Amino acid sequence: MKITDEIFQVGGGPLTAPSDGACYLIHFDGHAALIDAGCGSSAAKVLDNVRGCGVPLNRIEYLLITHCHYDHTGGVNAVREAVGCQVVAHELDAVYMEEGNDAVTAATWYGATIAPTPVDRKLTGERETLPLGDRTVEAVHIPGHSPGSVAYLAESEGKRVLFGQDVHGPLDPSLLSDRTAYQKSLKRLIELEADILCEGHYGVFRGKAAVARFIRSFMEDND
Repeated sequence: MKITDEIFQVGGGPLTAPSDGACYLIHFDGHAALIDAGCGSSAAKVLDNVRGCGVPLNRIEYLLITHCHYDHTGGVNAVREAVGCQVVAHELDAVYMEEGNDAVTAATWYGATIAPTPVDRKLTGERETLPLGDRTVEAVHIPGHSPGSVAYLAESEGKRVLFGQDVHGPLDPSLLSDRTAYQKSLKRLIELEADILCEGHYGVFRGKAAVARFIRSFMEDND
């Protein structure tokens, strides 16, 4: 599904499997990044969809992980093996991916187990910039849903495109969710003033007003 001429949804829902979180592709002048990898059972289909966008797999430089949950990370090892890209995640979630923690990654919610999943580059700060050719993708730490949840921000066709997977939550003690941090992160997401929001399960929202309205709907004080 084309979002802009440079950004596509390549996984999630009817594109791959109902259990997959959304997977998105950024392609800037021959340099590509994939955002999240689904549960893994449909990793080959995700990669087929990348090819269908006219992007050779060897152009994928990063697999950018938004958070450690199984519906977004179960396919990481398969994608890395097929593509040879660098896996990027926040250090606060990377620990649970690398140890194969079924509880914190929510693999148990899917009746599954997650294999230990190495992370090549661990994000550490509140904001970090990743080069993609002569363009950039910005990583923004948005803890709450998980300790190391990250949103990615890129500009395409003059629009600020926000990859804010699982803006909606949920929050659960087994996931080490933090309600206070989550509410602060929602405010941070609104402050980014994105023109397009690519969410993990609720689809794509276009226009600053629609993006802000969706995010604000999960805020406890949404006046």
